[in-house]
Amino acid sequence: MLMHPYLDIPYRPQLKHFLGGFDIYDREETLGAELDEYDPECPSDRVELIYKFIVQRFSALTHRHKFVLFSVLGEALDGETSKLSEVFKHDPFSHSLLPLGWNEIKDPKSFLNICTPFSPKSGLMSYTSPVRKTAQHGSRH
Repeated sequence: MLMHPYLDIPYRPQLKHFLGGFDIYDREETLGAELDEYDPECPSDRVELIYKFIVQRFSALTHRHKFVLFSVLGEALDGETSKLSEVFKHDPFSHSLLPLGWNEIKDPKSFLNICTPFSPKSGLMSYTSPVRKTAQHGSRH
């Protein structure tokens, strides 16, 4: 049985773990402000969001942990879009919060589908980040 990398419990990742890097609960002024600079519907912004807040977050996991984690994503992407939409819905009783408007993403499958090139099978888990145009050319929005 594969054990959690940091806790003494079995490792059972869930789809919602992919969105953990976007959790702004009690960080609206810091992380929330940073995420407001991105449009999760824009394909180029999605690449950057996925790299910065998902790929880097899981980079320290072992190959086995990444394999199990991305298997969960693969199953979700092969399933119904409505199940993917559930992950983005706001739960008022939860201690996590996605940025404003993210619960209304039109195509959650396309948002999460961009993660698959970064899966362990692809060999891109060490992918280098795209350069933000904001630093070079001012605000994007």
